[in-house]
Amino acid sequence: MKDAVFIYSEEQLGYSFSDTHPFNQKRIVLTLDLLKKSGAISDEDIVMPRSATDEELILAHDPKFIDIVKKAGKGLISEEVGSVYGIGTEDTPIFPNMHEASAMLVGGTLTAVDEVMEGRAKYALNLGGGLHHGFQGKASGFCVYNDSSVAIKYIQKKYDARVLYIDTDAHHGDGVQWTFYDDPNVCTLSIHETGRYLFPGTGAINERGNGDGYGTSFNFPIDAFTEDESFLEIYKTAIEEVAAYFKPDVILTQNGADAHFFDPLTHLYGTMKIYEQIPRMARDIAERYCEGRWIAVGGGGYDIWRVVPRAWAHIWLAMKQFPAPVGKLPEQWLTAWQDDSPVPFIETWEDPNPLYEPIPRKAEITEKNAQMLERALHIVRSQQ
Repeated sequence: MKDAVFIYSEEQLGYSFSDTHPFNQKRIVLTLDLLKKSGAISDEDIVMPRSATDEELILAHDPKFIDIVKKAGKGLISEEVGSVYGIGTEDTPIFPNMHEASAMLVGGTLTAVDEVMEGRAKYALNLGGGLHHGFQGKASGFCVYNDSSVAIKYIQKKYDARVLYIDTDAHHGDGVQWTFYDDPNVCTLSIHETGRYLFPGTGAINERGNGDGYGTSFNFPIDAFTEDESFLEIYKTAIEEVAAYFKPDVILTQNGADAHFFDPLTHLYGTMKIYEQIPRMARDIAERYCEGRWIAVGGGGYDIWRVVPRAWAHIWLAMKQFPAPVGKLPEQWLTAWQDDSPVPFIETWEDPNPLYEPIPRKAEITEKNAQMLERALHIVRSQQ
């Protein structure tokens, strides 16, 4: 058994709305090249993804929606029809071969699932996945098909396993949550910026699940301007207590890299410190409860030059159990990409300290987040 596999092919880059759209898969290329030039990955670690079949997509999506996406990618539907299904919008424009590109991202996550669940690798990483806003019959928030929802349904059908889904994207993992809101065998845990000012506006503490699934949906909405210490305290406490309560067979983590101070779409004040810790804590939880079974996908992250490659590299480094690197990034990588970047690179693995001016409300924000954590974990703690 390999310790970890990295799911990738150039076909994943076909998921592209436009040259100016904030969702840019070039970040996968940048991350993989950073790992290669750091000597942290070899060709033997890379597994080619396959495309998801219609039968697999139907596990979490309506057949009619899939048909609309196919037609849209061939220019065969009107703007009015597309908008009903969430495509052709400013967030999720139609692009050629939309179905094929979207099915490839889902298939990458299914490939990662099979590598882990069939014992070929302990951990698997598909950075092309993480499209957590997709709904059963509607695209949303840059996401056409929801690879995590399909993958969890696939795990249930093929491997009959209990899944803990952990989402650390700055945006609430709404599509995955609502798919499994009444399912007692899937636990969703999302740490995100409060929806008061940020898309999609959901993810409140009182969204706890429904029916048999009550008590398997956990949301930790943190305040704007939350910094590393408060974020990591909530994350560590939440995943440890929820995992102990739910006792999963496998963990699937969504690793959006948009909680960073530089991200243009969010209002959190994270630094690279959180991205070093997030995957290492997830790996430890997987080892403790799941015999190591851990599948990781990508997600948001819109500063593709200064943030995402460093943040996502840490997932792979954690999977390989390499120590967190310090000091300067590989000179070859900086030289190869700096001319393409519209902003100067951060040239070290760590962020500069300080990265930003002190937050005057830090104590207030930290206290408010701590109170939220207590309320959010009420179900877990009431059963101890």
